[in-house]
Order: sequence, then structure tokens, then C-alpha cells
Amino acid sequence: MLATCIALALMGCTEVATDTKQDSGAEQVKAPIWPAIASPVALDPAIEQRITELLAEMTLEQKVAQMIQPEIRDISVEDMRRYGFGSYLNGGGAFPNNDKYATPQDWIALAESMYQASVDDSQDGSTIPTMWGTDAVHGHNNVIGATIFPHNIGLGAANNPELIEQIAAVTAREVMVTGIDWVFAPTVAAAQNLRWGRTYESYSENPAIVRDYAAAIVRGLQGTPGENFLSEQHVISTVKHFVGDGGTTDGIDQGNTEVDEETLSRVHAQGYVGGLEAGAQTVMASFNSWNGEKIHGSEYLLTDVLKQKMGFDGFVVGDWNGHGQIPGCSNHDCPQAANAGLDVYMVPTGAWKPLYENLVQQVRDGIIPQTRVDDAVRRILRVKMRAGLFNKPSPAQRPLAGKTELIGSDAHRAIARDAVRQSLVLLKNNRQLLPLNPSQHILVAGSGADNIGQQSGGWTISWQGTGNTNADFPGGTSIYAGIAEQVEQAGGKAVLAPTGTYQDQPDVAVVVFGEEPYAEGNGDIANLDYQRGNATDLALLQQLQADGIPVVALFISGRPMWVNPELNAADAFMAIWLPGSEGAGVADVILRNAAGEIQYPVQGKLPFSWPAHPAQADRRSVSTDNPPLLPQGFGLAYGEDNVLTDQLPVQTGNSDGTVSLAIFDRAPQSPWLIELRSGGKRDIVESSIQQLGTIRTQTFDDQVQEDARTMQFSGEGVAAFNFVSPFPRDLRAYAEQDSALAVTLRLDSEVPEDAALTLFCGENCGIHAPVAQHLKQLSSGEWATLNFNVQCLQDLGLDMAKVSGIFGLESAQPWTLSFNDVRLVPSATTDSICL
Repeated sequence: MLATCIALALMGCTEVATDTKQDSGAEQVKAPIWPAIASPVALDPAIEQRITELLAEMTLEQKVAQMIQPEIRDISVEDMRRYGFGSYLNGGGAFPNNDKYATPQDWIALAESMYQASVDDSQDGSTIPTMWGTDAVHGHNNVIGATIFPHNIGLGAANNPELIEQIAAVTAREVMVTGIDWVFAPTVAAAQNLRWGRTYESYSENPAIVRDYAAAIVRGLQGTPGENFLSEQHVISTVKHFVGDGGTTDGIDQGNTEVDEETLSRVHAQGYVGGLEAGAQTVMASFNSWNGEKIHGSEYLLTDVLKQKMGFDGFVVGDWNGHGQIPGCSNHDCPQAANAGLDVYMVPTGAWKPLYENLVQQVRDGIIPQTRVDDAVRRILRVKMRAGLFNKPSPAQRPLAGKTELIGSDAHRAIARDAVRQSLVLLKNNRQLLPLNPSQHILVAGSGADNIGQQSGGWTISWQGTGNTNADFPGGTSIYAGIAEQVEQAGGKAVLAPTGTYQDQPDVAVVVFGEEPYAEGNGDIANLDYQRGNATDLALLQQLQADGIPVVALFISGRPMWVNPELNAADAFMAIWLPGSEGAGVADVILRNAAGEIQYPVQGKLPFSWPAHPAQADRRSVSTDNPPLLPQGFGLAYGEDNVLTDQLPVQTGNSDGTVSLAIFDRAPQSPWLIELRSGGKRDIVESSIQQLGTIRTQTFDDQVQEDARTMQFSGEGVAAFNFVSPFPRDLRAYAEQDSALAVTLRLDSEVPEDAALTLFCGENCGIHAPVAQHLKQLSSGEWATLNFNVQCLQDLGLDMAKVSGIFGLESAQPWTLSFNDVRLVPSATTDSICL
């Protein structure tokens, strides 16, 4: 059966790849690489004439302002009034008044203020309405109380375009409640490497599924042309990221996609075919390169391909300072992007003003042709007019504005719960253990059992999806809560025990575990071995199994992972992906009703093939000679026989845990968190900017978005920061392998004499060692790496079996420093520091 599934999956991929057609003489004729797409949204002569009239009235400054998109943390209402920006955005983790708990009314108030400022002609800004863009990628996920849907990978498992259209329509309504016009969705990457941290934003490795989903979600967000297109119930959509973001070598986020043009179109551009055929009005350029050239600077792809060959007449928006990654550019100076075909610069982090000034001067100097600016502004105005922004009431006066009863409404949550049911994929089911009898005594264990934040994943309230508790999801249900409700109604007993401890032996254990939340960049991994070197969840499964308890494993993840040991240690194993706020949908499928009948069938199918070994991340390497454990499209139904055995191979060749271990790589890597200490108080860093007493931290862009941090000591008292873990970590293997604690720093001020390195291993255990002499050897203002010998740290008193704080610095003097990388590196003691 398994061989047949693999063969069928591979045949399906071959059919998708076909790029030929038959002519009348039955001769094979190669189809164009890039299809010409007839958009259902035709050019309107009246709109084009109105745009021509507006362009004639606008100053150069007003035109360039239409091309600038700053972020709400970086501009004021007065800035909007003065400059008249064409649009603005809130990035992940950005809220009105910088308040995570901003109410829908707060969102509406900001939208109204910005709108009124944009049409105020009392200053030099134009009277063209601005528009607000937001990343509502699995529901209106920035707003407390919104309906949070499964991430795209789970929806891909459902393979139901009609469901996707419903979800998109719900998302549009909830977004409209807060006065926002424009959504940066859908992501239409056909991810080809599971190491990529954005894999969960991809519906499938199969481009045909992505194509069909793109069309459905665009229709759901924008409405159907000729019927309800961009009505009061709909928002502007964005297909992203053009193009090849899911095909980078080794799955490196913002990396290089090294494929030929035919593959770029056939595999990576099908989402744009579907999206543009449905009338998508905006396209977001991608961070990645194609064969070495940054997409934001590619005139061939943005202009020749997208706008001319494919016929796209909307506008192209950049990604977060993506223009600054073009060689020769910076965030505040990049005419190359406009000349390549970028119409709107997404320019957060305060770089908008010099960029605006430089663009104006570059047009005057002839570096950017006036015709290119006019084309960009025409496209922007075209979309605004199609969306009715010139005729609609202001955000606070629109029909759905302020209807907060729609945010997380019962009807919307019902659709999300149904999406959860359809997304679950059953990989193993010994003795037909599932679905469970709810009248039993059921132990519900694991870190994800009662954790809505973990089950929702990244891009949930905060950018990385971290720092959230169940209280941040009013109206939502954890997986445990959904199980407990149904079990109790059936007369059974559900006991929550995250660590798996119990007094009375249960009839069955349901263990919910998996990846912690992450978003782009931070989710990139070296290989697919789940909990590599620290298999605590496996230990929990094995302990319950050893106790003779039947075990159901529910695996939370943003991608398939190598979990052969966990599969062996479970009687039933289900991939539940990132189900979002409606965890009760899982209970609907894994539990029978009180009468013993199946409530809902398990119907999900793998959107990606499941790896046979930790290195099998690249989908392009999967073949009959290198078969996956389970193929794309696999999924057991209740009653079907198992394919997998209980003796899957578990030797990886990388089980000693001594691979390079990232502590901070763009952001803290799970389980490590940054802790601030000052005045006897401790705070975990959960925001881009945070202060505790005499120490302040802030993220900044080094190589990519918010990938480095600055620490500022005021000198008004002792303060410190440290990378801490919620649970002690056993790092003895690193002491045994001649490892170094490698810290990449930049000194932004003079090093104080009292600077101390701190590491912890529980109460009254750790190191507090002077380190100023070593820091002073570094050049100020330049990045440099210090390697601290791990064996020496152990000799100083660090118990490597229970490390709770891996790196920190302390001082009572004024001091500013930055860091962008902290990791343990094996076999790296040459020239390392022994304190």
C-alpha cells in the first residue's frame, strides 16, 4: 500500500509539471513559461481618466508619498497630515498605542485619525485617502479575541478550496470591523524544503493545491468580480511573496532560490496564476533572491514577467525594508527598487523620511524616470478607486466598523472549528484506538495540552507568537478544554497533567506536544530531528507506554518532522499542525459521541510528504530511490489498516547533541528567553522594546528584520541580562566535546570595569566572572565574536547538567552593547577564552 501511495504521489507531481500542449496537428508545442492572465477586473476607462486628471494635479512630493508605506510605530497622525502617505501598516507585534490589549475601538480610532489626516488639505499632503495594511494571515491575528484559524499547512491538509473561501470571508469581516482596508495575505509559496521556518505558511508542496487555494482565498477576501468585488464586506488582498520564497537553497529564509525559469514558474508561481485569475489587486515582492539577484531589484521579474507577460495591473508592494537588501541600497536610499518595478516601499523602523527625501531628489536628478513614478502612482490609485476608497465613508463610519460582536463571533468560530476537524491527519492507529470512548478515564498530558498559544503558532498576537497565555484568547479553547468538556458530558473523566503524572492509572493517555511558536527566520532549522539531543517528549511517551497505558500522540507542528522514535512510542499518532484558537475541533474528531458513534471522520491528507530521516528536508530529493516515510496525500481514515510499524528505524547518526546549538539567532531560540534584571526584579523580554529599571533593550535590523538587540545600562544601579531556560538544560556533551560559547557582540560605548559574565545552574549555582579585560580588546562599533571555553566555565563552577542561564552580562555603570548571535559550538576551543 505504501509503495502505491508513493508512486501515485510522484505521478501527481509529474502531471503538475507538464508544460506542453497539443496543437491541431498533434505536434507537441511548448507552452509559454509565464502565462498571460486575463484578470476578471477589467480596466475602467472612467477610472483611468480620473487617475490621469489626478496625476496632472499632484506634485512630485505627493506622488512619492503615495509610494511610501511606514509603520504605525514610526509615524504620527501629524506625519500623515504633512506627507499624505499612500498607505501604512502594522507589523507583527505592533498595536495602536503600542498596547497589546488595544481594543477594536482603539484600532478604529487610529484608522479614523490616519484617514482624516490623509484627506486634510490644510498642509502639503494630498487629499487622497490612505489605506492601512495588516498581516491577517490566519484570521485577524493581531487583535485580542479574534477568530484564529489553522495555519495554511493545516488548511492544505483539508484540501477544500470552498472552506478556504469561507475562512477568507470571515477574516475580511473581522478586519473591516477595525477599519482596516488591506490584508497581506495569502502566502502562496509551494515550500520545497521543510527546514524553512515559514513552511507552515505554505498550503502544500504541490503547486496545484497552492494555485487553487490562492484563487479561493482571494475571492473570499476581495469578493467575486462582477458580484460583490471589494464591497463593504471585503478587503484588498495581497498574494505573496513574488516569487520563489519557498524554494531557497537549504530552506534558508530570505535566501537564494537556485532553479531555472521553467521551475520558478511551474512550481513557485502557480499561486500567482490562481490569485491573479481571481482578481488579486496587490502582489508583495519577496525577500529572497533568484539565482543571486534580489527579487526587490529584479526588473525582469517584477516588470517584464509580472506586469507585462502575466498582465498584472495592480501594484507591487515591498516587504519589510526588503529594498534595503538590494546590493548598493540601504533602507533609506534605493532608487533601484523603483526602477525595477516596485510601486510601494514598505519602510518601517524610521527610515521612511530619508527614503522619501532621496526618492524625490532622485526623480529630479533623472535617476528615477518621472514616467516610472507616474506608473507606480497610477497603479496605486487604480487599486484605491476599485476598492471605492474615494467614495466610501471614513473607516469609523463604514457599515462593519465597530461591530465588535463580529470579532470572534460564534458563527466565525464554528467555521474555524470545522477547519480544525478537516485538517487533522492520522498517521498511525494501532488496534483502531481512535476515536476514543469518551466515558473512559483519559489523562491529557504534554506541553501543548492546555496551551492555546502553542497550538496557534507564530503570527498570533505577537510576531513570533510568543509571550501569550490562554487569557489572551478570550472565547478560544485549548485542546484539553475541548476534550474535557465532551468527556465530562459523556460521564467520563479527563485529567490534565502536563508532565504525565497521575495517581489513578488512566484508561488511555492523550499526549499533546510539538514545536513552540516561531515565525520567519527564527523557525529555520538545521535538520528535521524533533527535539534533537533533548527528547523530553519522547521520554514522556515512553514512560506512559511502559506503564501499560495506551498512548495517543497529537503532534503540534508547522511542518512534518522526523519523529520515528515518537511514532514508535505511540499507539496512535495524529498530525494536528497549528489548529489556532478552536482546539475543541480536535476533540470532535478523536472522541466518539456518548452513544459510541464517530462524530466526525478523520479526513486530512498530508500536504507535504513526511520525512524518512532527519536530512530529508528537500522535497526535490524525494523519489522512488529516496522515498519518504509517508507521501504527500497520505492520511488514514478510521477503520483503515496501519502502514507504519512499531519498529521504525531510530538511529540518526546525530544523537549526541553536539551539533552547533543556537541560543540567539535573529531572536532567542527555544527554549531560551532573554531575562532582564534590575532592582531585585526580573522580567522576560516579550517586546521589541522593553525596559526594567536601569536596563533597556531594543531590537534593530542588522542583516534582516529585527535580527539583533541592543542593551543599554543606565548606570543608576546594578542591572543584567541573561539567556535563561524555563527548565534546566543538560549540556554536558558540549563540555566533553571541546566546545565554545560563541558570542558575537558590538560595543557601542566604553566597557565598564565592573562588567561581569554570568551563567546559572539553579539556586546558588553559577558563575559571576570579570570580563572587562577581554571585552576591551574588541574594536568599538564593530562586530566581533568572543569564544568562551565551555570546559573552563564548568571548572569555574557551572554545572553543565542543569544549565538554566547560558549567557549574560552585568554592570552597575553606564554601558551600551549589541549582540546578534549566541551559540554553543563543538570542537571550537582554539583561541577560546578561559576565564
